[in-house]
Amino acid sequence: MKEKGRRYLYFTVFASGMTALAVEISAARLLGNVFGTSNLVWASIIGLILIYLTIGYFIGGRWADRSPYPRTMYTILVWGAFLVGLIPVPSTPVLRLAADAFDQLQIGILLGSFAGVLILFSLPVTLLGTSSPFAIRLSIRTPTEAGTISGRIYAISTLGSFVGSFLPVLVLIPTIGTARTFLLFSLFLTLVALVGLWHYAGRKAALPWLWMPIVLIIIGVSGTGKGIKASAGQIYETESAYNYIQVLEVDGYHYLRLNEGKGVHSAYHPEQLVYYGPWMQFLSGPFFNQPPYGPEHVTNMAVVGLAGGTVARQATEVFGAIPIDGFEIDPKIIEVGKDYFDMNEPNLNPIPQDGRLGLEHSAHLYSLVVIDAYRPPYIPWHLTTFEFFQLVRDRLKEDGVLAINVGRAPDDQQLLDGLVGTIGAVFPSVHVMDVPGTFNSIVYATVQPTTVDNLYGNLVYLRERGDVHPLLIDSLMITASNNRETPETKTVFTDDLAPIEWITNNMVLYYIMFGDLEVVQ
Repeated sequence: MKEKGRRYLYFTVFASGMTALAVEISAARLLGNVFGTSNLVWASIIGLILIYLTIGYFIGGRWADRSPYPRTMYTILVWGAFLVGLIPVPSTPVLRLAADAFDQLQIGILLGSFAGVLILFSLPVTLLGTSSPFAIRLSIRTPTEAGTISGRIYAISTLGSFVGSFLPVLVLIPTIGTARTFLLFSLFLTLVALVGLWHYAGRKAALPWLWMPIVLIIIGVSGTGKGIKASAGQIYETESAYNYIQVLEVDGYHYLRLNEGKGVHSAYHPEQLVYYGPWMQFLSGPFFNQPPYGPEHVTNMAVVGLAGGTVARQATEVFGAIPIDGFEIDPKIIEVGKDYFDMNEPNLNPIPQDGRLGLEHSAHLYSLVVIDAYRPPYIPWHLTTFEFFQLVRDRLKEDGVLAINVGRAPDDQQLLDGLVGTIGAVFPSVHVMDVPGTFNSIVYATVQPTTVDNLYGNLVYLRERGDVHPLLIDSLMITASNNRETPETKTVFTDDLAPIEWITNNMVLYYIMFGDLEVVQ
């Protein structure tokens, strides 16, 4: 093959590698809407995609030796590219079934749907995998250049994969959605394959397949704008670079759910402040300080994991219009908070940034730092370590308090014990309470040495004052009556060793087996 002919082969390999990685990334989002984005889900997707590509490499190598013609290569590729665009069509009803099964904890249907959707990727990805060995076979003219050509093609394919790993996440999925992302890459690679057929084998070789891009365009125009979920009360859904975001309205309350939706991240009602979840229990944190301690002593706070702003709204009602820095890594969630959760308090400064990075660059010292960014199995390990809690300690005032919402399984306290041990290595006093009706615990840590008797004393003091918001009194009463003995543990998570995924994977497996995990987060 002449050098000019090689160049289009190289471009084809680039396009194929880009599409293969884009399919893998988009598969994670397609499945993540229903099954979540835990490392177990990612491992399943990555592992099977690699298996499919491996089969494609093997088949492609043997096929290229038997039929070493560009027409054969591009005919295989055009079918692989076309089938990529069809993946969202059969997967949509399967995922809707899975979403309903997830809400009703029908584990058999859930696992069957997960396997079924992954099988849909087998044929198109396997066909895409044949392109590299075909391109090598067609490009090599003499044995002496075999190494050079092979290395060049695999380098070009890998460069395409690099591009394909960023385009879906940073550009396409947040702007056109997951289904149309599949279709766009499918249409692009289909056209690449058709041009290749036309160029190497003539017009007659390409004409029989011209219906493929037409079908893909029709699907894109007519059938991919629909959301995957149709939950009762759903009033909004969207996709961001980080999450599938869903808002439900039930009896006048708005609830924020993310990804697979097992957990409520924020709640809102225009006339109510009590939502019977963990949010109001953060308000109790400062009152582990020595009495008499009033809400006027809390002069500012930070929230890591702002979500729809439930914590900030309640804190503003209780402590007044104190400055609140709210760190939320997903800018789209901040928009949703403003639109559907009335997150428009003038004293709230929503910051679209990772919480650890945000605290590290903050110039403020806070009375209260709230961590509401844990939800098994999505627990950012870098927010669980000794180094992180030392950073939090450095951002607290002399009477400052840290409060963390921790999810747990009924018979698995590893995460709670590990966090208590790690926090206890930084703070002189740690207290724990269990949120009634949930599998959540709130961990409080104080800069000053404190006892639970301080909480009881402040509760009596504040009730006698008569000028304290009733939400704070309710919070203190719930904390006092559900206080538990602080676990004794020597576990300390560090930036070097924090086996959070190991712990949360066990919690996921427990959920699959028994269906018990937190309802509200």
